[in-house]
Amino acid sequence: MTIRHLFKTSFTGLRTNRSRSILTILGIVIGITAIMLVVSLGAGAQNLILGEVQGLGTNTIAIIPGQVSTSPSNVSALYSDSLKPADVTALLNKSNVPDLISLMPVVIGSDVAAYGSNTYSVTIFGATDLIANIFNLNPAEGQFFDPSDVTSLSNVVVIGADVANYLFDNQDPLNQNIKIKGRNFRVVAVLAKSGGGSLFNFDSMVIMPYTTAMTYVTGQKYYNRIITQASSDATVPVAAADIKLTLEESHNITDPTKDDFTVQTQQSLANTLGTITSALTYFLVAVASIALFVGGVGIMNIMLVSVTERTREIGLRKALGARNRDILAQFLLEAVLLTVIGGVVGIILGSGLAYIIAFILSHVLSLNWTFVFPYSGAILGISVSAIIGLVFGGYPARQASKKSPIEALRYE
Repeated sequence: MTIRHLFKTSFTGLRTNRSRSILTILGIVIGITAIMLVVSLGAGAQNLILGEVQGLGTNTIAIIPGQVSTSPSNVSALYSDSLKPADVTALLNKSNVPDLISLMPVVIGSDVAAYGSNTYSVTIFGATDLIANIFNLNPAEGQFFDPSDVTSLSNVVVIGADVANYLFDNQDPLNQNIKIKGRNFRVVAVLAKSGGGSLFNFDSMVIMPYTTAMTYVTGQKYYNRIITQASSDATVPVAAADIKLTLEESHNITDPTKDDFTVQTQQSLANTLGTITSALTYFLVAVASIALFVGGVGIMNIMLVSVTERTREIGLRKALGARNRDILAQFLLEAVLLTVIGGVVGIILGSGLAYIIAFILSHVLSLNWTFVFPYSGAILGISVSAIIGLVFGGYPARQASKKSPIEALRYE
């Protein structure tokens, strides 16, 4: 039997039972669609997160309380009270970290902001005026507080776009007072709408001097983060090492494995986040692959039914000279065609859904989300589909090839 005739015979067999063929490939379509969707959205999420990280500047070094493992399954002690004012004093000493050019303590909390009868749950972000440069924040009106406001514990705040909309409706928030913890804070700037991000959603934040936040809002005596900047990209590794040594000395730590803080460069943060997002994507792909297995079992079941129903056809073909291997090849090719067609449909459907979701996330939710066509997922989908056809179609095809032509012709 020629290859052309083999394909023609297989396609004829599938068209004869068109409804059954469509239902048979449904499991494959669902599985491949899920894989394409997960891989595409996973790649988009990873690009969004890494873009946010890189946007902080490659010379930025973050100090986080507690130990943060690079393993996605072991992230612990993200928040503790290990970073104290004495650490800031030690780090600002030029002899300890010569390549450090700026430092910003960060205090994070939450509370309710009120203006008149309007209230809104906000995230409190205590920082210095350096936050505007580090996070590339642009006020739509007004200007950020300055270092003197930090020193004097001024009751001034910069509010996000959502905070302004909910509290002030159509009024101008600038120089108005909002209440937090029963205390008045003057609005000195309103941020432009950012649409949120993978790290911080500044639209729903109230930013104030960290000294003010610690004294009047959170009441804490420690920092949730310390963000620093090295003099250049080239000095980041040296500055990070100096910061680590300085804090170990400040905390009286002699065993580096007992560090109660983590020094994180942008590259190490990107690697950690990339590992976590990749692991989650692989896990979801594994879950979606269950549908492929179920689809493969369905194909084997349907092919066995098809072999039984086409017993007389098999007997007639053998009586006309078809060999066992010709019958085997025909039914095996039918199974492979079913799965490959299902794979192609799944790739198209999964990519289409991923594009629609990416469009909604970028245009409706204003996230910096880009559609990513997962070429690896497409190749994986087609390959796995063909393999499933071979594996799960092998047994029915073999059963068909073993049938005796005489017994097959007698089959009613």
